[in-house]
Amino acid sequence: MSQPQQRKFTLPESELPTHFYNIAADLPEPAPPVLHPGTREPIGPADLAPLFPMELIKQEVSSERFIEIPEPVREAYRIYRPSPLIRALGLERALDTPAHIYYKYEGVSPAGSHKPNTAIAQAYYNKAEGINRLVTETGAGQWGSALAFAGSLFGLEIKVFMVRVSYEQKPYRRSFIQTFGGTVTPSPSTETNAGRTILAADPDSTGSLGIAISEAVEVAATNEDTKYSLGSVLNHVLLHQTVIGQEAIQQMALAGEEPDVVIGCAGGGSNFSGIAFPFLRDKLTGDSKTRFLAVEPASCPSLTKGEYRYDFGDAVGMTPLVKMHTLGNGFKPAPIHAGGLRYHGMAPMVSHLYELGFIEARAYAQNTCFEAALQFARTEGIIPAPESSHAIRAAIDEALEAKEAGSERVILFNLSGHGYFDMAAYDAYLAGELVDVEYEPQREAVAV
Repeated sequence: MSQPQQRKFTLPESELPTHFYNIAADLPEPAPPVLHPGTREPIGPADLAPLFPMELIKQEVSSERFIEIPEPVREAYRIYRPSPLIRALGLERALDTPAHIYYKYEGVSPAGSHKPNTAIAQAYYNKAEGINRLVTETGAGQWGSALAFAGSLFGLEIKVFMVRVSYEQKPYRRSFIQTFGGTVTPSPSTETNAGRTILAADPDSTGSLGIAISEAVEVAATNEDTKYSLGSVLNHVLLHQTVIGQEAIQQMALAGEEPDVVIGCAGGGSNFSGIAFPFLRDKLTGDSKTRFLAVEPASCPSLTKGEYRYDFGDAVGMTPLVKMHTLGNGFKPAPIHAGGLRYHGMAPMVSHLYELGFIEARAYAQNTCFEAALQFARTEGIIPAPESSHAIRAAIDEALEAKEAGSERVILFNLSGHGYFDMAAYDAYLAGELVDVEYEPQREAVAV
């Protein structure tokens, strides 16, 4: 009798990565500098000091290939890391494909997503520099949940501005944040000048990540005891997420395969970078033919339809200027259920690599993503987050292409989180009430 195929590939805690991988060290040309919003000159550490602790500022501009992970951070990671690599045998059989499909499952974290990988690191570095209060924004609530969890580990007060449409769509995410000691405010709010300005112009605003960022940055900049924490986009955030790909490289070796394509959903770029950047290292040196596919929502397609230029990261123009693929900082994304992908810009490092041709991008409407999510749930037993369903859609399409071509293909994607707090979205899909929204260019809030 033949042996059953192995489904899970796990690593012992002793194999937890000891360093973050910094892709900046291996770029063929450096990414464009970050500019001061007033002078339009490259910023220095002093410009970022009101928002971030110095160690994170150093990581933001570092060109060191590997940055050591502090032991207290690794100790916290051991709560849920290393996360499993799983071969999607049930999905493969359902698709009747010769492709081998693997997914790195980040939903095993206490917050249910990949976000604690950077939340824990950021909480540690802030606490180490004497900071006791952090303020942030969250879209779908996964980042706010992660930072609230990390704050509870290191004794930090956490304040979260949650995009209003997600605040209303996802009440249990609010409860999760509060359970771990955080406070949640729907954004735009009347607590900040930025929020009041937005509400004066649009009293019924459903909010956006750009608006929530404006509110959080304002609170941090005007309170000496408070620093700002961001869950995506910035270099140091992407750096922390590389524990995902580093583990996956070891686990794919255990499976005896190398991926032909690595896939991640992409809103700000953190989970895509986490799975892709460690594998991209060989691509940058010409030692790999692996493809890298970032998947975004058709209603908010910053890579596939945005312009590559300098723009603000927030809605009212308070943040430094970064060169990225952007739909304009005044873009108002449609209230799709993949709240974590509703951002007007893509991480500067992801944008740079896309411009250099190392990354592909694809956009999907939400109904076809939920269709893929249901097929995945019914064959693999995990209900995925709406954000992750975009990666699943692309993985299924890659597997079907392999079937049509009659060729083998090894597919790896990042299942960045579970969808157990997103059942209202599944209710809407099952009731046939989800609407696919096409991207429409909008006027910018702040001219650059």
